[in-house]
Amino acid sequence: LPLAEKGHAKAQNNLGMLYAHGRGVPHDYKEAVKWFRLAAEQEHADAQYNLGFMYSKGQGVPQDYKEAVKWYRLAAEQGHAKAQYNLGLMYDLGNGVPQDYKQAVKWFKLAAEQGDAEAQFNLAQMYYEGQGIAQDYKEAEKLFQLSAEQGDAEAQCNLGMMYVKGEGVEQDYKEAEKWFRLAAEQGNATAQSNLGIIYDEGQGVEKDYKETVKWWRLSADQENAEAQCNLGVMYALGEKVEQDYKEAEKLFRLAAEQGDAEAQCILGMMYHEGEGVAQDYTEALKWYRLAAEQGSAGAQCNLGLMYHEGLGVAQDYKEAVKWWRLAAEQREEQAQINLAAMQDD
Repeated sequence: LPLAEKGHAKAQNNLGMLYAHGRGVPHDYKEAVKWFRLAAEQEHADAQYNLGFMYSKGQGVPQDYKEAVKWYRLAAEQGHAKAQYNLGLMYDLGNGVPQDYKQAVKWFKLAAEQGDAEAQFNLAQMYYEGQGIAQDYKEAEKLFQLSAEQGDAEAQCNLGMMYVKGEGVEQDYKEAEKWFRLAAEQGNATAQSNLGIIYDEGQGVEKDYKETVKWWRLSADQENAEAQCNLGVMYALGEKVEQDYKEAEKLFRLAAEQGDAEAQCILGMMYHEGEGVAQDYTEALKWYRLAAEQGSAGAQCNLGLMYHEGLGVAQDYKEAVKWWRLAAEQREEQAQINLAAMQDD
Protein backbone atom coordinates (compact mmCIF):
# COMPACT_ATOMS: atom_id res chain seq x y z
CA LEU A 1 0.00 0.00 0.00
CA PRO A 2 2.72 2.59 0.82
CA LEU A 3 4.35 2.05 -2.61
CA ALA A 4 0.98 2.37 -4.36
CA GLU A 5 0.21 5.59 -2.49
CA LYS A 6 3.59 6.95 -3.50
CA GLY A 7 2.64 6.48 -7.17
CA HIS A 8 4.47 3.24 -7.94
CA ALA A 9 2.57 1.96 -11.01
CA LYS A 10 3.29 -1.75 -10.55
CA ALA A 11 2.22 -1.57 -6.90
CA GLN A 12 -0.95 0.31 -7.89
CA ASN A 13 -1.83 -2.37 -10.44
CA ASN A 14 -1.11 -5.15 -7.94
CA LEU A 15 -3.30 -3.45 -5.34
CA GLY A 16 -6.05 -3.16 -7.94
CA MET A 17 -5.80 -6.91 -8.54
CA LEU A 18 -6.14 -7.59 -4.80
CA TYR A 19 -9.34 -5.51 -4.64
CA ALA A 20 -10.69 -7.05 -7.86
CA HIS A 21 -10.31 -10.57 -6.44
CA GLY A 22 -10.83 -9.81 -2.73
CA ARG A 23 -7.44 -11.18 -1.71
CA GLY A 24 -6.34 -9.87 1.70
CA VAL A 25 -8.69 -6.90 1.29
CA PRO A 26 -12.46 -6.57 0.89
CA HIS A 27 -13.72 -7.42 -2.61
CA ASP A 28 -14.29 -3.98 -4.16
CA TYR A 29 -14.45 -3.37 -7.92
CA LYS A 30 -14.64 0.41 -7.54
CA GLU A 31 -11.47 0.46 -5.47
CA ALA A 32 -9.83 -1.86 -8.03
CA VAL A 33 -10.75 0.53 -10.85
CA LYS A 34 -9.30 3.46 -8.90
CA TRP A 35 -5.90 1.79 -8.59
CA PHE A 36 -5.90 0.39 -12.12
CA ARG A 37 -6.62 3.88 -13.45
CA LEU A 38 -3.77 5.46 -11.48
CA ALA A 39 -1.34 2.88 -12.87
CA ALA A 40 -2.83 2.97 -16.39
CA GLU A 41 -2.36 6.73 -16.58
CA GLN A 42 1.33 6.02 -16.01
CA GLU A 43 1.25 3.81 -19.13
CA HIS A 44 1.48 0.57 -17.18
CA ALA A 45 0.35 -2.00 -19.78
CA ASP A 46 -1.12 -4.57 -17.35
CA ALA A 47 -3.13 -1.83 -15.66
CA GLN A 48 -4.36 -0.49 -19.01
CA TYR A 49 -5.51 -4.00 -19.91
CA ASN A 50 -7.15 -4.50 -16.51
CA LEU A 51 -8.95 -1.16 -16.74
CA GLY A 52 -10.16 -2.05 -20.22
CA PHE A 53 -11.44 -5.35 -18.87
CA MET A 54 -13.37 -3.59 -16.08
CA TYR A 55 -15.05 -1.31 -18.62
CA SER A 56 -15.80 -4.27 -20.88
CA LYS A 57 -17.50 -6.20 -18.06
CA GLY A 58 -19.04 -3.21 -16.27
CA GLN A 59 -17.22 -4.04 -13.03
CA GLY A 60 -16.79 -1.03 -10.73
CA VAL A 61 -17.77 1.27 -13.61
CA PRO A 62 -20.73 1.42 -15.99
CA GLN A 63 -20.14 -0.92 -18.94
CA ASP A 64 -18.55 1.12 -21.74
CA TYR A 65 -17.14 -0.72 -24.75
CA LYS A 66 -15.60 2.42 -26.27
CA GLU A 67 -13.68 3.10 -23.08
CA ALA A 68 -12.66 -0.58 -22.97
CA VAL A 69 -11.35 -0.34 -26.54
CA LYS A 70 -9.35 2.80 -25.63
CA TRP A 71 -7.52 1.08 -22.80
CA TYR A 72 -7.10 -2.25 -24.60
CA ARG A 73 -5.56 -0.38 -27.54
CA LEU A 74 -3.07 1.47 -25.33
CA ALA A 75 -1.96 -1.83 -23.76
CA ALA A 76 -2.02 -3.69 -27.10
CA GLU A 77 0.23 -1.10 -28.72
CA GLN A 78 2.75 -1.86 -25.97
CA GLY A 79 2.67 -5.52 -27.00
CA HIS A 80 0.33 -6.83 -24.26
CA ALA A 81 -0.90 -10.17 -25.67
CA LYS A 82 -4.21 -10.38 -23.75
CA ALA A 83 -5.02 -6.78 -24.68
CA GLN A 84 -4.26 -7.58 -28.31
CA TYR A 85 -6.56 -10.58 -28.15
CA ASN A 86 -9.38 -8.66 -26.45
CA LEU A 87 -9.01 -5.76 -28.90
CA GLY A 88 -9.30 -8.30 -31.72
CA LEU A 89 -12.45 -9.64 -30.06
CA MET A 90 -13.96 -6.14 -29.91
CA TYR A 91 -13.40 -5.75 -33.66
CA ASP A 92 -14.70 -9.26 -34.30
CA LEU A 93 -17.94 -8.57 -32.40
CA GLY A 94 -18.26 -4.87 -33.23
CA ASN A 95 -18.24 -3.85 -29.56
CA GLY A 96 -17.16 -0.22 -29.09
CA VAL A 97 -15.85 -0.10 -32.67
CA PRO A 98 -17.38 -0.81 -36.09
CA GLN A 99 -17.16 -4.55 -36.83
CA ASP A 100 -13.99 -5.11 -38.82
CA TYR A 101 -12.74 -8.66 -39.43
CA LYS A 102 -9.44 -7.48 -40.94
CA GLN A 103 -8.63 -5.52 -37.79
CA ALA A 104 -9.69 -8.53 -35.71
CA VAL A 105 -7.29 -10.73 -37.68
CA LYS A 106 -4.48 -8.18 -37.22
CA TRP A 107 -4.78 -8.14 -33.44
CA PHE A 108 -5.46 -11.88 -33.07
CA LYS A 109 -2.33 -12.53 -35.12
CA LEU A 110 -0.16 -10.34 -32.89
CA ALA A 111 -1.43 -12.09 -29.76
CA ALA A 112 -1.24 -15.55 -31.35
CA GLU A 113 2.41 -14.96 -32.25
CA GLN A 114 3.03 -14.45 -28.53
CA GLY A 115 1.47 -17.85 -27.83
CA ASP A 116 -1.94 -16.72 -26.57
CA ALA A 117 -4.16 -19.83 -26.88
CA GLU A 118 -7.44 -17.92 -27.20
CA ALA A 119 -6.00 -15.73 -29.94
CA GLN A 120 -4.67 -18.80 -31.75
CA PHE A 121 -8.13 -20.36 -31.56
CA ASN A 122 -9.93 -17.24 -32.81
CA LEU A 123 -7.41 -16.68 -35.59
CA ALA A 124 -7.83 -20.31 -36.62
CA GLN A 125 -11.59 -19.73 -36.83
CA MET A 126 -11.02 -16.70 -39.06
CA TYR A 127 -8.82 -18.77 -41.41
CA TYR A 128 -11.34 -21.64 -41.33
CA GLU A 129 -14.30 -19.42 -42.20
CA GLY A 130 -12.40 -17.00 -44.45
CA GLN A 131 -13.38 -13.98 -42.35
CA GLY A 132 -11.09 -10.97 -42.75
CA ILE A 133 -8.52 -13.19 -44.47
CA ALA A 134 -8.43 -15.74 -47.30
CA GLN A 135 -9.83 -19.14 -46.25
CA ASP A 136 -6.94 -21.49 -45.49
CA TYR A 137 -7.62 -24.86 -43.85
CA LYS A 138 -3.92 -25.68 -43.42
CA GLU A 139 -3.30 -22.44 -41.52
CA ALA A 140 -6.47 -23.03 -39.49
CA GLU A 141 -5.31 -26.55 -38.61
CA LYS A 142 -1.86 -25.28 -37.60
CA LEU A 143 -3.36 -22.67 -35.26
CA PHE A 144 -5.97 -25.02 -33.81
CA GLN A 145 -3.10 -27.42 -33.08
CA LEU A 146 -1.10 -24.72 -31.26
CA SER A 147 -4.11 -23.77 -29.17
CA ALA A 148 -5.13 -27.41 -28.59
CA GLU A 149 -1.66 -28.28 -27.34
CA GLN A 150 -2.12 -25.59 -24.69
CA GLY A 151 -5.28 -27.36 -23.55
CA ASP A 152 -7.94 -25.23 -25.22
CA ALA A 153 -10.96 -27.59 -25.36
CA GLU A 154 -12.72 -25.83 -28.25
CA ALA A 155 -9.53 -25.96 -30.30
CA GLN A 156 -9.14 -29.66 -29.48
CA CYS A 157 -12.72 -30.30 -30.59
CA ASN A 158 -12.32 -28.33 -33.84
CA LEU A 159 -9.02 -30.04 -34.58
CA GLY A 160 -10.72 -33.40 -34.13
CA MET A 161 -13.39 -32.38 -36.63
CA MET A 162 -10.76 -31.33 -39.17
CA TYR A 163 -9.27 -34.84 -38.91
CA VAL A 164 -12.74 -36.36 -39.39
CA LYS A 165 -13.39 -34.27 -42.50
CA GLY A 166 -9.82 -34.30 -43.82
CA GLU A 167 -9.71 -30.50 -43.94
CA GLY A 168 -6.16 -29.16 -44.06
CA VAL A 169 -4.92 -32.61 -42.99
CA GLU A 170 -5.20 -36.21 -44.15
CA GLN A 171 -8.41 -37.80 -42.82
CA ASP A 172 -7.44 -39.68 -39.65
CA TYR A 173 -10.11 -41.00 -37.29
CA LYS A 174 -7.59 -42.12 -34.66
CA GLU A 175 -6.21 -38.59 -34.45
CA ALA A 176 -9.79 -37.26 -34.35
CA GLU A 177 -10.64 -39.61 -31.47
CA LYS A 178 -7.55 -38.43 -29.57
CA TRP A 179 -8.50 -34.74 -29.79
CA PHE A 180 -12.21 -35.30 -29.17
CA ARG A 181 -11.33 -37.30 -26.03
CA LEU A 182 -9.04 -34.57 -24.68
CA ALA A 183 -11.78 -31.98 -25.16
CA ALA A 184 -14.53 -34.31 -23.92
CA GLU A 185 -12.64 -35.03 -20.71
CA GLN A 186 -12.60 -31.27 -20.11
CA GLY A 187 -16.40 -31.29 -20.37
CA ASN A 188 -16.75 -29.93 -23.91
CA ALA A 189 -20.29 -31.01 -24.92
CA THR A 190 -19.68 -30.94 -28.68
CA ALA A 191 -16.58 -33.11 -28.31
CA GLN A 192 -18.51 -35.53 -26.09
CA SER A 193 -21.19 -35.80 -28.78
CA ASN A 194 -18.57 -36.31 -31.50
CA LEU A 195 -16.74 -38.93 -29.43
CA GLY A 196 -20.02 -40.79 -29.05
CA ILE A 197 -20.39 -40.81 -32.85
CA ILE A 198 -16.83 -42.12 -33.26
CA TYR A 199 -17.64 -45.09 -30.98
CA ASP A 200 -21.09 -45.60 -32.50
CA GLU A 201 -19.68 -45.86 -36.02
CA GLY A 202 -16.37 -47.52 -35.11
CA GLN A 203 -14.28 -44.81 -36.75
CA GLY A 204 -10.63 -45.38 -35.80
CA VAL A 205 -11.77 -47.40 -32.76
CA GLU A 206 -13.69 -50.61 -32.10
CA LYS A 207 -17.44 -50.04 -31.95
CA ASP A 208 -18.40 -49.64 -28.31
CA TYR A 209 -22.01 -48.81 -27.51
CA LYS A 210 -21.33 -48.40 -23.81
CA GLU A 211 -18.84 -45.66 -24.65
CA THR A 212 -21.34 -44.20 -27.13
CA VAL A 213 -24.12 -44.02 -24.54
CA LYS A 214 -21.71 -42.69 -21.89
CA TRP A 215 -20.50 -39.76 -24.01
CA TRP A 216 -23.89 -38.94 -25.52
CA ARG A 217 -25.44 -38.93 -22.04
CA LEU A 218 -22.76 -36.55 -20.73
CA SER A 219 -23.26 -34.31 -23.75
CA ALA A 220 -27.07 -34.49 -23.60
CA ASP A 221 -26.98 -33.51 -19.93
CA GLN A 222 -25.20 -30.33 -21.08
CA GLU A 223 -28.09 -29.64 -23.48
CA ASN A 224 -26.27 -30.65 -26.66
CA ALA A 225 -29.13 -31.12 -29.14
CA GLU A 226 -27.28 -33.54 -31.44
CA ALA A 227 -26.48 -35.87 -28.52
CA GLN A 228 -30.04 -35.62 -27.19
CA CYS A 229 -31.40 -36.57 -30.60
CA ASN A 230 -28.93 -39.45 -31.13
CA LEU A 231 -29.57 -40.81 -27.65
CA GLY A 232 -33.30 -40.48 -28.28
CA VAL A 233 -32.96 -42.67 -31.39
CA MET A 234 -31.19 -45.35 -29.33
CA TYR A 235 -34.02 -45.40 -26.75
CA ALA A 236 -36.74 -45.32 -29.43
CA LEU A 237 -35.25 -48.29 -31.28
CA GLY A 238 -33.97 -50.14 -28.21
CA GLU A 239 -30.48 -50.19 -29.71
CA LYS A 240 -27.99 -51.37 -27.07
CA VAL A 241 -30.23 -49.83 -24.41
CA GLU A 242 -33.60 -50.98 -23.14
CA GLN A 243 -36.33 -49.57 -25.36
CA ASP A 244 -37.95 -46.63 -23.61
CA TYR A 245 -40.33 -44.42 -25.58
CA LYS A 246 -40.83 -42.01 -22.68
CA GLU A 247 -37.09 -41.37 -22.44
CA ALA A 248 -36.87 -41.11 -26.23
CA GLU A 249 -39.73 -38.59 -26.39
CA LYS A 250 -38.18 -36.56 -23.56
CA LEU A 251 -34.81 -36.41 -25.34
CA PHE A 252 -36.33 -35.61 -28.75
CA ARG A 253 -38.39 -32.82 -27.18
CA LEU A 254 -35.32 -31.32 -25.47
CA ALA A 255 -33.45 -31.29 -28.78
CA ALA A 256 -36.49 -30.12 -30.77
CA GLU A 257 -37.05 -27.18 -28.43
CA GLN A 258 -33.47 -26.12 -29.18
CA GLY A 259 -34.33 -26.07 -32.88
CA ASP A 260 -32.82 -29.40 -33.93
CA ALA A 261 -34.62 -30.21 -37.20
CA GLU A 262 -34.02 -33.97 -37.07
CA ALA A 263 -35.48 -34.17 -33.55
CA GLN A 264 -38.44 -32.01 -34.60
CA CYS A 265 -39.16 -34.34 -37.52
CA ILE A 266 -38.87 -37.49 -35.40
CA LEU A 267 -41.07 -35.98 -32.68
CA GLY A 268 -43.60 -35.16 -35.39
CA MET A 269 -43.50 -38.80 -36.55
CA MET A 270 -44.06 -40.06 -32.99
CA TYR A 271 -47.21 -37.93 -32.66
CA HIS A 272 -48.29 -38.75 -36.22
CA GLU A 273 -48.06 -42.50 -35.66
CA GLY A 274 -48.93 -42.49 -31.94
CA GLU A 275 -45.66 -44.27 -31.20
CA GLY A 276 -44.71 -43.94 -27.54
CA VAL A 277 -47.11 -41.01 -27.16
CA ALA A 278 -50.84 -40.45 -27.63
CA GLN A 279 -51.56 -39.86 -31.33
CA ASP A 280 -51.96 -36.12 -31.89
CA TYR A 281 -52.09 -34.77 -35.45
CA THR A 282 -52.01 -31.13 -34.35
CA GLU A 283 -48.80 -31.74 -32.39
CA ALA A 284 -47.35 -33.74 -35.30
CA LEU A 285 -48.15 -30.89 -37.69
CA LYS A 286 -46.47 -28.36 -35.40
CA TRP A 287 -43.18 -30.27 -35.25
CA TYR A 288 -43.20 -31.20 -38.95
CA ARG A 289 -43.66 -27.55 -39.85
CA LEU A 290 -40.80 -26.35 -37.64
CA ALA A 291 -38.47 -28.94 -39.20
CA ALA A 292 -39.77 -28.35 -42.73
CA GLU A 293 -39.14 -24.62 -42.46
CA GLN A 294 -35.51 -25.46 -41.64
CA GLY A 295 -35.27 -27.46 -44.86
CA SER A 296 -35.74 -31.01 -43.54
CA ALA A 297 -36.79 -33.02 -46.61
CA GLY A 298 -38.41 -35.77 -44.52
CA ALA A 299 -40.45 -33.23 -42.58
CA GLN A 300 -41.45 -31.43 -45.80
CA CYS A 301 -42.65 -34.74 -47.24
CA ASN A 302 -44.61 -35.60 -44.09
CA LEU A 303 -46.07 -32.10 -43.84
CA GLY A 304 -47.25 -32.43 -47.42
CA LEU A 305 -48.96 -35.69 -46.44
CA MET A 306 -50.75 -33.99 -43.53
CA TYR A 307 -52.17 -31.38 -45.92
CA HIS A 308 -53.04 -34.01 -48.54
CA GLU A 309 -54.93 -36.16 -46.04
CA GLY A 310 -56.30 -33.28 -43.95
CA LEU A 311 -54.70 -34.55 -40.75
CA GLY A 312 -54.60 -31.89 -38.03
CA VAL A 313 -55.28 -29.25 -40.67
CA ALA A 314 -57.83 -28.48 -43.38
CA GLN A 315 -57.21 -30.56 -46.51
CA ASP A 316 -55.23 -28.46 -48.97
CA TYR A 317 -53.75 -30.03 -52.10
CA LYS A 318 -51.88 -26.85 -53.07
CA GLU A 319 -50.04 -26.83 -49.74
CA ALA A 320 -49.37 -30.56 -50.10
CA VAL A 321 -47.82 -30.01 -53.54
CA LYS A 322 -45.80 -27.04 -52.27
CA TRP A 323 -44.16 -29.08 -49.51
CA TRP A 324 -43.69 -32.21 -51.63
CA ARG A 325 -42.03 -30.12 -54.32
CA LEU A 326 -39.57 -28.65 -51.80
CA ALA A 327 -38.77 -32.16 -50.56
CA ALA A 328 -38.52 -33.55 -54.11
CA GLU A 329 -35.99 -30.84 -54.98
CA GLN A 330 -33.82 -32.40 -52.26
CA ARG A 331 -34.31 -35.80 -53.94
CA GLU A 332 -36.69 -37.10 -51.29
CA GLU A 333 -37.95 -40.23 -53.04
CA GLN A 334 -41.36 -40.48 -51.36
CA ALA A 335 -42.12 -36.85 -52.18
CA GLN A 336 -41.21 -37.48 -55.84
CA ILE A 337 -43.54 -40.53 -55.87
CA ASN A 338 -46.35 -38.49 -54.27
CA LEU A 339 -45.99 -35.69 -56.82
CA ALA A 340 -46.02 -38.16 -59.70
CA ALA A 341 -49.19 -39.74 -58.31
CA MET A 342 -50.85 -36.32 -58.06
CA GLN A 343 -49.98 -35.63 -61.73
CA ASP A 344 -51.40 -39.01 -62.79
CA ASP A 345 -54.65 -38.12 -61.03
